[in-house]
Amino acid sequence: MTKRLLIAATAAALLAASVPAAAALQEGARVPSLVTQGALAGRTFNFNLQQELRKGPVVLYFFPKAFTPGCNLEAQAFAEAIDEFKAAGAQVVGMSGDTLEDLAQFSEKECAGKFPVARATPSTIQAFDVALSMNGQRNDNLTSRTSYVIAPDGEIVMVHSDLNWAEHVSKTLAAVKALKSS
Repeated sequence: MTKRLLIAATAAALLAASVPAAAALQEGARVPSLVTQGALAGRTFNFNLQQELRKGPVVLYFFPKAFTPGCNLEAQAFAEAIDEFKAAGAQVVGMSGDTLEDLAQFSEKECAGKFPVARATPSTIQAFDVALSMNGQRNDNLTSRTSYVIAPDGEIVMVHSDLNWAEHVSKTLAAVKALKSS
């Protein structure tokens, strides 16, 4: 078995036994400060959430592990819908505890270079309360699958936390469209 397949199989087994921690950041809360490194189309850059919010709403979605089946499908779904997010004035940023090198590859392959992904450090995972809980133990190196829609003023207007990736894109897009029309 190749190293990548072994990693994917291990991550899938861990996720199957995992339960997302309840997101402490609720609608109406202020988003924590976030400065990290990310990648777009394989190129690394510095990411500052508060600066990006000056441009408009941000969909910040946390995913457990790059190159795992659910995370790949979620990234592909966001990439397919990216024009709709842009038309609604929002940008999408994926976040995980993966290495910057892995995220750079993921941004090219699974995100199709259409939106950035950034590194969620253990302190970021704690600040956003997205640590993955496995067998009753929090893991501050892996994130739950949690999506936040954040208004330009830093208010969280929508939270969706579910390990099933299938509704994250549709729910965040609906929230962004509602925000635009309000």
